[in-house]
Amino acid sequence: MFLLFGLKTVLRDLPGRMATCQYCGRFVQHHLQERATKFTLFFIPVFTTSKTFNITCSKCGQSSTIKSRQKNALPS
Repeated sequence: MFLLFGLKTVLRDLPGRMATCQYCGRFVQHHLQERATKFTLFFIPVFTTSKTFNITCSKCGQSSTIKSRQKNALPS
């Protein structure tokens, strides 16, 4: 029996949010990106093993990782 399994990382851009940058201190638009790692079986994603969110300031370009709870607290 031959079994193919592995992990796949999927990047997805989410709608930007207005927030105060922790680096430059300005209230500007931030770009939000979701990074999900999925377990695959025969190249078909079966379930998500981890999910992180990266937020990038559009003014200074600094990026940081935030938790799902912090992402939900950002204004739309």
